[in-house]
Amino acid sequence: MATIRTAHTVWNGNLMEGAGQTSLDTSGLGTYDVTWKARSAESNGKTSPEELIAAAHSACFSMAFSSGLAEAGYTADEIRTQADVDFVPGTGITTSKLTVTAKVPGISEDEFQQIAAAAKAGCPVSQALAGITITLAASLAS
Repeated sequence: MATIRTAHTVWNGNLMEGAGQTSLDTSGLGTYDVTWKARSAESNGKTSPEELIAAAHSACFSMAFSSGLAEAGYTADEIRTQADVDFVPGTGITTSKLTVTAKVPGISEDEFQQIAAAAKAGCPVSQALAGITITLAASLAS
């Protein structure tokens, strides 16, 4: 059965001077201010669609990577994933750069890289972002 998660945004005014608030409805974790300026220049305490996508991509990759490690018989002590989502005004979202550092006892560098690459490809958010370039830099911490 499918799981549905819901968020909503209320926007007031035009694109350049207007503002909105995005609410995370399913979790109830909060409501976040959004503006064009936060999207195309400095965030100044506001979020953007790209930051929300980056949060989703980093969380999804971490889960997929953890699952891949478990299937191979490993448990990570820690996985730290950063996603940098690039927005170019007039063009749109162009890239998501995943950077992961993980501490995984007993794994070889080669197997670590293979599992990380499979997680990048298999993560549902990566699949949803298939129209952009997704890169991965994976480092095994000691």
